[in-house]
Amino acid sequence: QVQLVESGGGLVQAGGSLRLSCAASQSIFAINTMNWYRQAAGKQREWVAAITNGGSTDYADSVKGRFTISRDNAKNTVYLQMNSLKPDDTAVYYCKADISRASYYYHYWGQGTQVTVSS
Repeated sequence: QVQLVESGGGLVQAGGSLRLSCAASQSIFAINTMNWYRQAAGKQREWVAAITNGGSTDYADSVKGRFTISRDNAKNTVYLQMNSLKPDDTAVYYCKADISRASYYYHYWGQGTQVTVSS
């Protein structure tokens, strides 16, 4: 079982920046895809960004150009650099690992970290 721990959330003003971290209990090279999701109060969880073990990245339209997902394999950690933050970015941010094995696709979630952007 993969364990994921998010950190780096906090309170920032609109236009500010924040970097989230997701530390994994095993090598992220063995994980097919690492993802960031977020869930705002009263809304459903939405996908934010993804990075494959090959380094390919993808982003939701709402954060494209402002957020950057990256990884540090030596530290088993994935990051989400968030710039030009908006109040609508306020949410609990979750890390998710996708692993394919024996014809099954497994998903592992972190506990989440709160990001609050004030206007």
